[in-house]
Amino acid sequence: YVPDGAKQRGLNGVNIVLLGPPGAGKGTQGVVLSKSYQIPHISTGDILREAVKSGTPLGKKAKMFMDSGELVPDEVVVGIVVDSLGRDDTKKGYILDGFPRTLKQAEELDAALKRIVSGIDMALYFEIPEDIAIERLTGRRVCKKCGANFHVKNIPPKKEGICDKCGAELFQRPDDKLETVKNRLKVYELQTRPLIEYYTKKGILKKVSGALDVKDLFKELCQIFSDTKLA
Repeated sequence: YVPDGAKQRGLNGVNIVLLGPPGAGKGTQGVVLSKSYQIPHISTGDILREAVKSGTPLGKKAKMFMDSGELVPDEVVVGIVVDSLGRDDTKKGYILDGFPRTLKQAEELDAALKRIVSGIDMALYFEIPEDIAIERLTGRRVCKKCGANFHVKNIPPKKEGICDKCGAELFQRPDDKLETVKNRLKVYELQTRPLIEYYTKKGILKKVSGALDVKDLFKELCQIFSDTKLA
């Protein structure tokens, strides 16, 4: 889904963070907003992998931890994110998806962003009932060959278990199995509650319903940008 008249929009150099549990629709809306407002959607998972692949100094540091099965330290991840946010294409604004995940990360990100005079202007928190998030995540199916995404209920393939695009087999990712999903949601809630309070105190948090469909949620986000004079 890409809205009509997308290229006529503008966000006046606004920097946005997307927050919310797995299954809340952050990634989908990040892509839609990026196309609509002509600003980059920055997935921290993607830029971390790119930094490792490119062999940047911070990428090499991250690889050392990843190769040993350890979590990449916050300061390394923040450094990689800030490097990415310093690119020329972010001067018109950006949408940061997947980071920060903890209060410590948010504080370190803000401190680092001060050095490039480009702080966070809005944090969008996607709220979603747990049962809907579980249904969305456990119903996801991915093509083993081309990586196309489907959903047993929302985006079913024409033939059960088979990819519409390449005819290969669909599978359920291990982290989309029920017990894993429940644990992911629990961990996110524990990590994120202080983060919500942090951005609320800054006066930049806006809550939206991640349970809405793509079009309705996009309209709600556009209204928020309009009401806050960001667009």
